[in-house]
Amino acid sequence: MPNIQSAIKRVKVSEKKNLRNRIVKSKVKTAIKKFDAELAANPATASAHYSVTASAIDKAAAKGIMHKNTANRKKARLAKQLAKAAQ
Repeated sequence: MPNIQSAIKRVKVSEKKNLRNRIVKSKVKTAIKKFDAELAANPATASAHYSVTASAIDKAAAKGIMHKNTANRKKARLAKQLAKAAQ
């Protein structure tokens, strides 16, 4: 643990940010897993889960937790899976 007051504060702030970032990343991963499960079980209704998943990814990108190109890549891959399952 640091002795300098500003360093102590930085540790606390970084812990809070780390916790928030982990929560958002976890929500994105959970949404993707739910989408994959729904796609495997019932491809006809998976488009509703796609919109929820894409929204979670966009929120993470907007908060700066995920780079915008990473978010777009993930959404594109999910859309590709959805299109392939619809055929």
